[in-house]
Amino acid sequence: MPPEMPRSPWAWIPSLYLLQALPYVTVMTLSVVMYKNLGLSNTEIALYTSWLYLPWVIKPLWSPLVELLGTKRHWIVGLQFLVGAALAGVALTLPLESFFQMSLAVLWLMAFASASHDIAADGFYLLALQTHEQAAFVGVRSAFYRLANIAGQGGLVYLAGFLTERWGNARSAWQVVMALLAGLFVLVALYHLWALPKPAADRPAPRQQGFWRESLQVFAEFFRKPAIWVIVGFLLLYRFPEAQLLKLATPFLLDPTEQGGLGLTTQQVGIAYGTVGLSALTLGGLLGGWVIARVGLKAALWPLILAMHVPNIVFLLMAWAQPQSLWWISAALAVEQFGYGLGFTAYLMVMILVSEGPHKTAHYALCTGFMALGMMLPGMWSGWLQDQIGYLWFFAWVLLATLPSFAMTALIQVPAGFGKKA
Repeated sequence: MPPEMPRSPWAWIPSLYLLQALPYVTVMTLSVVMYKNLGLSNTEIALYTSWLYLPWVIKPLWSPLVELLGTKRHWIVGLQFLVGAALAGVALTLPLESFFQMSLAVLWLMAFASASHDIAADGFYLLALQTHEQAAFVGVRSAFYRLANIAGQGGLVYLAGFLTERWGNARSAWQVVMALLAGLFVLVALYHLWALPKPAADRPAPRQQGFWRESLQVFAEFFRKPAIWVIVGFLLLYRFPEAQLLKLATPFLLDPTEQGGLGLTTQQVGIAYGTVGLSALTLGGLLGGWVIARVGLKAALWPLILAMHVPNIVFLLMAWAQPQSLWWISAALAVEQFGYGLGFTAYLMVMILVSEGPHKTAHYALCTGFMALGMMLPGMWSGWLQDQIGYLWFFAWVLLATLPSFAMTALIQVPAGFGKKA
């Protein structure tokens, strides 16, 4: 049999990160819009959907399973089929009287499958590419991750709004959306059976001792890294403002003006935030990856973090002025999202830097677990805080919340030339 031809990263990185993002978008963003459409309060939405971050927080506990059992390729494909089944399950729960509890339970299970898929996909990315390729494609993976956000927050939210207006039934509309997502997952999982390469490094880690003892050693090696607690602080606080903003951005756009919101329809949110805004975010992600590959992470870090957090001021300005023009709202969201796309590439590269070593998959999973914890805890109280002080003062607080992120960035150490293409 002739040897397998090398698979271009373009054949699998875009589809892999689209499917990595879609269940996360469903759990963290589409569920917010869906529950808002179905009449839940901001406090309920922020609290309960923030709990759905928990699988991403604790996924390092089972990341050694992915490291030590089977190949990352097999994990990826199997979990994609499982997520597809879970999405179909969400669609089936929505007509039920206890839809909120039942759909949350299925979303919880899907979150565990998605978090496990993240472990395998990120580990596969690290194994299948050289370091300079990782830097070059970090913008690409971020871009297609964000394209999934556009498809979800833009196209699917618009579709849900359109079907709701046409049928007069939000539950039926969201059933269709979840069923479409389920079908997409099954189809792309079948494609990945062919498209994913088979790198020689993608094999179970050698087991010379007991499984659990080796697992504990994997964790211990992570916490023995130099300046690890500074790194943990950075991972927890880099996205501290965004963790709070993210949960209230869509409710702010949907809430009527008399409640401090902008009074957009679901379809308008799909256009302004889910399409225009996230298209700008995608461009920012591509540019951020190019900048890091050109000058290195050390030189790019501060410009990128400033680009990420300073544009949050547009939400404060919108809460103050309450513009009614969809064009102005879309332009403001584009500015904020473009900056976020730039800044998030730096965060990804720091996680890649921290994960360097013989257990890249498990250590990267630990990094993303701390990232998820940094999103989960602030998100839980954000809805309650906004209900207490209103949107204007809430977005003022978000700007103040950038200070811990800046403080931890000042402490992080990055080797000269890391991420720069040779």
